[in-house]
Amino acid sequence: MFILGKKLKMSQLWKGEKVIPITIVKAEPNKVSLVRTKERDGYEAAQVSLGKKKREFKIQDPRFKIHDIVDVSVFNEGDVVKVSGLTKGRGFQGVVKRHGFHGGPKTHGQKNRFRAPGSIGSTAFQRVVPGRKMAGHMGDERVTIKNLKVVGVDKENNLLMLKGAVPGARGTLLEILSTKS
Repeated sequence: MFILGKKLKMSQLWKGEKVIPITIVKAEPNKVSLVRTKERDGYEAAQVSLGKKKREFKIQDPRFKIHDIVDVSVFNEGDVVKVSGLTKGRGFQGVVKRHGFHGGPKTHGQKNRFRAPGSIGSTAFQRVVPGRKMAGHMGDERVTIKNLKVVGVDKENNLLMLKGAVPGARGTLLEILSTKS
């Protein structure tokens, strides 16, 4: 099964003597806004919407109809899911933060080049080779975290509790997809 939700916060849950780190996701009921069929589109999928946001999920069983509602009750405690979302945006970053460069020495004639990347390669090409690690935009990338376990479902408040961390800041839109479907 699948659902769209928004990341609320990280917390912890006590189960017996163990503490489990969890992420709480608010998954309001999603409306099925479009159904793709094998005959018409060449594949089977359902598009669900959460407010103005819409995402499409491939499905194996064609039981969904337009205007159906998908809520957190489709998940059970112990289900294994994969979660996709956008990571936190970090803006323009230098090579030390973006790629883990160590920078130059603090001695040997250097006074203001400690965090510089150094040489960028041969001058034979007369250009920068694609894929070169340089300063630039960091974060705000789509990431999928697989094999997260559902440790709790609160059907009254539309909350899903997932073991571990998921991408993004609070309020980030997340796609939650069960791995068994």
